[in-house]
Amino acid sequence: MSATDTLKKKTPILRALDALSGAESLLISGHVRPDGDALGSAVALGRLLARSGNRITVCADPTHLGSPGFLKSAGPLVSPADAASGVYDLMVVLDCGALDRIPEPLQPLARNLPLLNIDHHRTNDRFGTLNWIDAAASSTSEMIWKLAKRAGWHLDRAAAEALWVGLITDTGRFAHDQTRPSTLRCGADLLKHGVRTAWINDRLYGFFSREVLELKRRAFNTLAVWRGGDVAVISLTDRDFSETGCVKADAEDVIEIPRSLAGSRVALFFYEGNPDEKVTRLSIRTRGPIEATALAQRFGGGGHARAAGCTIHAPLAEAITCVQAAVDEWLSTCPPEPA
Repeated sequence: MSATDTLKKKTPILRALDALSGAESLLISGHVRPDGDALGSAVALGRLLARSGNRITVCADPTHLGSPGFLKSAGPLVSPADAASGVYDLMVVLDCGALDRIPEPLQPLARNLPLLNIDHHRTNDRFGTLNWIDAAASSTSEMIWKLAKRAGWHLDRAAAEALWVGLITDTGRFAHDQTRPSTLRCGADLLKHGVRTAWINDRLYGFFSREVLELKRRAFNTLAVWRGGDVAVISLTDRDFSETGCVKADAEDVIEIPRSLAGSRVALFFYEGNPDEKVTRLSIRTRGPIEATALAQRFGGGGHARAAGCTIHAPLAEAITCVQAAVDEWLSTCPPEPA
């Protein structure tokens, strides 16, 4: 049997381990504007590999991390612009569904380096040289935990806490549909390493500056409903962010405002990107059996069954009008709400 045939017979997790063990210098990155899962899995994997003797660069803009930013203390983070000038044997991209979701300064490296793509989004377009995609996993952090267990890597508290952040943010503290028995087994194992659950919960969900609370107040003030309450909508402008001194990561959980409206089946959060680029970001949450990805994919996005997102190449007001028309058409074909 040839080496190629042997490789093909290996499971994706074993092929991922082979790639990691065969590289001396690695660049690790999540998606642009990393959330708790992208940041937590990157920080944890970087810490685990560094302890194994690899030369590791973990990439994330340390000034735009929002509430999960306390994970910076678990290891150094390098900005995408600085990381782009390094020399690496392998690039590892985590929790990122498409090549254009990689931070822009790193995209030339992503096109020229061997690339290991580890992700749990079912809409991932498998842009890597090697792809380990597990749509059944609750989070990319759960996948990194499985990788560590398979490799026999020892988790310390800092790595376990980084994975815990990814696990609870992507599952809504174990409340979302993707929470499975394997998710709880992962959480139980992480707790063995001294994860400070109450402290982390406080930092993520109950420890906001006055500026962030002002941003959320502005979001509350935009709340609107479509289709008789089926759809709840909020929005934030670039001016809202600049006047409050907040960054996009500070609005990570703002989508919970429309999602919490009684009777709503779809929650939408629009926010402006760079005004010069005339783009609008859209976060989507749905209640079953409505599929969030069905709307996101209409605009080139993706994600999960109940949580998805996309970028609309139009200014905010135009994007809202465009999406409202698409939502009317989309929901007219969706299954009715269960009795």
